[in-house]
Amino acid sequence: MTPDRNAVASFAVPGDASANFPADASVKQDALLARLASAGRLLVAFSGGVDSSYLAWAAKRALGEDSLCVTAVSPSYPESHRAMAEKLVADFGLAHRFVETHEMERPAYRANASDRCYHCKSELFETLDDLARELRFDHIAYGINTDDTSDFRPGHRAAREHDVLAPFLEVGLSKQEIRALSRAAGLPTADLPASACLSSRLPYGTEVTVERLHQVEAGEERLRGLGFRQVRLRHHGELARIEIDPGELPRALDPAMAKRMVDALKPLGFRYVSLDLEGYRMGSLNEVLQIQREPIR
Repeated sequence: MTPDRNAVASFAVPGDASANFPADASVKQDALLARLASAGRLLVAFSGGVDSSYLAWAAKRALGEDSLCVTAVSPSYPESHRAMAEKLVADFGLAHRFVETHEMERPAYRANASDRCYHCKSELFETLDDLARELRFDHIAYGINTDDTSDFRPGHRAAREHDVLAPFLEVGLSKQEIRALSRAAGLPTADLPASACLSSRLPYGTEVTVERLHQVEAGEERLRGLGFRQVRLRHHGELARIEIDPGELPRALDPAMAKRMVDALKPLGFRYVSLDLEGYRMGSLNEVLQIQREPIR
């Protein structure tokens, strides 16, 4: 049964033991739930990551059976993300379905220019638009947050063109607040490392191919198997450039561990393996761009 939408604003966040719990996070959550409750029947773009999982949880709380989580499956979507999405769906009773997207059939996407994400999100939102019409849903929402406004996000242009809701931006929720609220809600994604599609590991101008995406996915799985938590494998042709959280760099610099990393990655087709001494940072491939960034609203 659909919950009483007039009552959602009274929801209180469970106590969080962390001293770093943002002071106004619960106020923003009340605003988020009220906004979602006013959205009618809602499709949520759901990858199984931190942001989309919290949005899916909030939509279910605000809308009950009038929310549906939709996960797009394509070669750029890691199998580990699919496993997390399926676990969340089962554990939290989310209404859910998978759909296939075909961004690889778009030449502009495969070309991997700086607007690659625009073409990816265009494919996603066109697919979700079709599904919304078929199932008679009123809106689509996705989980861009206020921290994302500091990076280059051409995918948000596609969201605006398709009238996709960005509830976290509307209520001013940051990544830290989303993590804290996810933890309070009992979501296992609260402390997941930042994630992105596999194509984000290829430098702009390097064609996106299924083979390269498989190399990246297999390589990152092997690096996580060595115990590294926050890791990116940047694909530079014959060179694999590894970004690891700065706190994990000392372990990676140990000669014995370095050899294990090389032995793990060279069989995947890389001739050279390097470790980026700056460590992992969000949007590192955007550092080469000299463009005027579109404002995110």
